[in-house]
This record gives sequence, structure tokens and C-alpha cells, in this order.
Amino acid sequence: MDNPTGPALDWSLMRAFLAVAETGSLSAAARQLGQSQPTLGRQIKQAEAALEADLFLRRPRGLELTETGAKLVAPARRMRDAMSEIALQAAGTAARPAGPVRITASEVMAHVALPPILAALRESDPDITVTLLPTDTGENLLFREADIAVRMYPSTQLDLVTKRLGEIPLGIFAAQSYLDRKGTPQTPEDMLHHELIGYDKDPRILDGMRAMGFAPEPGLFATRCDDQVTYWELVKAGCGIGFAQVEQGRQTPGIVRLLPELPIPPLPVWLATPEPLRHSPRITRVWQALEEGLAAHVS
Repeated sequence: MDNPTGPALDWSLMRAFLAVAETGSLSAAARQLGQSQPTLGRQIKQAEAALEADLFLRRPRGLELTETGAKLVAPARRMRDAMSEIALQAAGTAARPAGPVRITASEVMAHVALPPILAALRESDPDITVTLLPTDTGENLLFREADIAVRMYPSTQLDLVTKRLGEIPLGIFAAQSYLDRKGTPQTPEDMLHHELIGYDKDPRILDGMRAMGFAPEPGLFATRCDDQVTYWELVKAGCGIGFAQVEQGRQTPGIVRLLPELPIPPLPVWLATPEPLRHSPRITRVWQALEEGLAAHVS
């Protein structure tokens, strides 16, 4: 079994082997470990390559241990017990989570929701240092461009741990200065006769209006901007009626929410992190802080 040029055998591969051996299938083992099935399948192949032996026979109803695989179950369990003991000992001596964590979030979330959450985190966990990356483009977590993402869409990449936190309600807003000049719309149809602020290339506002039963025409928006922070400044300045997160409007002086009874499709909120990082103490702590802090923003 000496294979100096092949894959190295490590605990992650043996843990995958043991999970499949005990559950009898890749899908059940993947659920047990919180991994994706393709990832687990690759780990089994790597373990077999490292050991230069077939560990499972592929059967219609699942995977069956080979003779070699059956002999490895007991030592793999002893290996698991040893790794658990190591983890417990390390946890007992660790003072507190520490180290850098990079968080990516949309510009609005980074501006509205995250600062107080991160301030509280700095107070409770001063040994964790945070880099906040406000961007409306998706950072690639698997390339370690960020450690945790706060996203308004589910991640499609494999090997990511994700959690849906809820939905952020959206509303229609205008500055009081605009309403003093132009009047306040009383019905959804009234809005079509007002100056609306929209996006330029981003289709989300138009898609949302269509979802509410409107048929927006070309030239509907008097002012356009795709940058989220600048968009809100245009609303605050009185350029017209705009759309934003309800909490964002609530926090802004001089802003009035219009037609609150009008149902607007909300934004889902997800947390995501690479699977190998999920149980890192500092990632776990920041994940917890984000989950608890964002609970006030979602429904």
C-alpha cells in the first residue's frame, strides 16, 4: 500500500469511508456529514487510490463493503475516536475564537444591517478581526475571496454550507421634500404618474413590478442608477419615488413609506461558507453573530 506518488491518506478520507460504510450509501453519508454527495464520492475514490484497494462494491441498492473495506471499519472507528479526543482536548485549551474573517455582503446590507452586528462582535470577541467586502457581485467563496457571504440568492456552488435566514421585506419610499412638491400617491396606479427612480441595467425592479401585475413601459424611470448606495441617496435627495428594504427606510430621517399595504416580493437572505471552514471556531462564532443579528431584519 506504499504509494508515494498517489493521493495521501488523511482523516477526511477515512471519515468519508466510515460514514459510507456505516450508512450503506453516499446520499445517507452525505447527509450525516453535511457534505454534498459528489464531494463524498470523490473522497471515496481518493481513499481507494491512496490504499490501492477497492473499498466498496456498487450494488443497485447502495454500496457494499469489499473484504478489504470490511477489515478497515474497526481501525477507522478507532481513528474516529482518537480524532474526537484530539478535538475535545484542543477545545478545552482554546481560550477563545481568534483570527481574520472576510465577510462579503451586498452594499445595502453592508451599509444598513452589518455595522451594528460587527460592532457587537468586536465587543464580545476582540480577537476576531473582520474584513467587510461590500459588493453586489458574488465573491467566489471556494477561491477564498471571502470566508462568509451574506447573499440574497441561494448559492449554486458545491462544497458550500448554506442556510436560509428568512426574507427581508421591501417597501416604496419617497423623501418628504418630494411629496411636498409632487403630492402623495394614494393608489398603485397613482405612482405611474409620479417620477420613479429605477435601475439602469439591473432588471429586478421591473421584474418586481411585473410580479405585482403592472406592465411597465419603456421610459418609466425618470432617474436610473444601479449602484445601491447611490440609488438610496437619490431617493433621499427627492429625485422621486424608489424601492428599498423596509428597515433601510425606517432608519432614514425625512423618508416616508408609501402604500405599505401593497405586496412587494421580498428578498431572501442566505448565509454561505466553504464546507471546510464551517467548524473553524472563528467562522462558527461570526456565523452565529450574523445569524442572530440579521434575525431582526428578516421575517
